[in-house]
Amino acid sequence: MNIKSLLLGSAAAMIAVSGARAADAVVVAEPEPAEYVKICDVYGAGYFYIPGTETCLRIGGYLRYDIGVGDAGTLDGVNNVADHMGDGRHDTYYKNMRFALRTYTGQETELGTLKTFTETRFQFGNKSGDYTGGATDWQAVNKAVTLNFAWIQLGGLRVGKDETTYDSFIGYAGNVIQDTIIPYGIKDTNLISYYFDAGSGFSGVVSLEEGTDASGISDTIDSYVPHVVGGLKYKGDWGAITGVVAYDSNYEEVAGKVRLDVNVTKELTLFVMGGYGTDDNLRDFSKGRGQYKPWGGNWAVWGGGTYKFNDKTAFNVQASADDDKNYALAANVAYTIVPGFTITTEVDWDHYGNYGNPSLYGNWSKANKKDSVGGIVRFQRNF
Repeated sequence: MNIKSLLLGSAAAMIAVSGARAADAVVVAEPEPAEYVKICDVYGAGYFYIPGTETCLRIGGYLRYDIGVGDAGTLDGVNNVADHMGDGRHDTYYKNMRFALRTYTGQETELGTLKTFTETRFQFGNKSGDYTGGATDWQAVNKAVTLNFAWIQLGGLRVGKDETTYDSFIGYAGNVIQDTIIPYGIKDTNLISYYFDAGSGFSGVVSLEEGTDASGISDTIDSYVPHVVGGLKYKGDWGAITGVVAYDSNYEEVAGKVRLDVNVTKELTLFVMGGYGTDDNLRDFSKGRGQYKPWGGNWAVWGGGTYKFNDKTAFNVQASADDDKNYALAANVAYTIVPGFTITTEVDWDHYGNYGNPSLYGNWSKANKKDSVGGIVRFQRNF
């Protein structure tokens, strides 16, 4: 073997070794796929873990478009029509668009489940230029952004802004849009409440509340003594029976409600609810209506039910009356076109008793006829 052959063989060997090493250098392991959203199914559908934490988050809400026509439920300060449709009065129709943004969180701790809930509402629709004066200069406007819920709950202890447990614990009457002229509640408040589960179907709640101002009635506490609410419930496969009682510390009045729910069949559910409250001290300030007794006179009663024709269609009805000879009836058909999108068509009738009696209510009552009829069409997309 000569020198030339030896050199050529050595060079070839070095090139082969260098090539092998170069090939080894560029071979790297495939990266693991990144899991940007980790599903959390502990608290139901729609939750995911906030990256780097053990907290589960859900973002949801709804968009709602309401069209109201006619007279029923168009009076200032009488009911919750302002929440549903608009404020004040109108001669033809109301339109209101609402976007409600909701957030939910949940996390397990050594002291129980730590939960939060918020709801913020943005609205555009008809609003009177003079809420109290019956102005005729109607216009479609952006309404105030409102924080309707913002509470923290650890185990059974809840603190923050909520609807009073006097309403939320017992339920919101029937599945109708208008609660008509005999309102059952829907009052916001800051509160400290405690829910307890006694087992065997029994549960209860105790709540200390600040109150709110509604329709010019001052129900926010003006001392260190809070409003106090308590409730008990028994729930079984057949339905439930619930009772709540509230003490209004501002006016030293007491009010209570009892409700019976019955699951008649898989398709048919019925309810009846009665309320009674004192108003001796309220008469001078708010024509007898307050934070926990928003109806006229001492007593009020509601009843109704829901019949589900199928998974998409339901019929809802509610009748109500109070001690001031006010009566109302509301009925609707709710049809779910596709999951998450429902259209509800409702007809409402109101009969005004003492609400139209100037000797009792003066200018505070704006009822100018004994009977009123109207309707609402609601388009709602939940997500």
